[in-house]
Amino acid sequence: MDEALLRLEDVVEKFIRSQGPGGQKVNKTSTCVYLKHVPTGIEVKCQQERSQAQNRILAWRLLREKVLSLRRRQIAQAVQEKEKIRRQKRKKPQYLKVKILEEKRKHSQKKNLRRKVQEAD
Repeated sequence: MDEALLRLEDVVEKFIRSQGPGGQKVNKTSTCVYLKHVPTGIEVKCQQERSQAQNRILAWRLLREKVLSLRRRQIAQAVQEKEKIRRQKRKKPQYLKVKILEEKRKHSQKKNLRRKVQEAD
């Protein structure tokens, strides 16, 4: 197991009686494995196999994959946020500045015309 990714202290591991066909045997043995990664709150429950050891291996793999995908999403989100800020801070092209100023002048002229009409009333 990758120590940098999952630490044993951060994971709560429980063994639960699984459900399904099996009669008395199912009611006596705990083959279902429940794992919870405390820092992220991710929970995994595995009862695919009849063996507790196999279910435990599958549950750890599943938990590792879920934590990895969460971390990847967080990293991608951080990169996306940096890119957004970079785009917002970059300088505007000269033609765009001219266009914005022209729109402001037109808007100002409209407001002045309205003011003159109101004063005339």
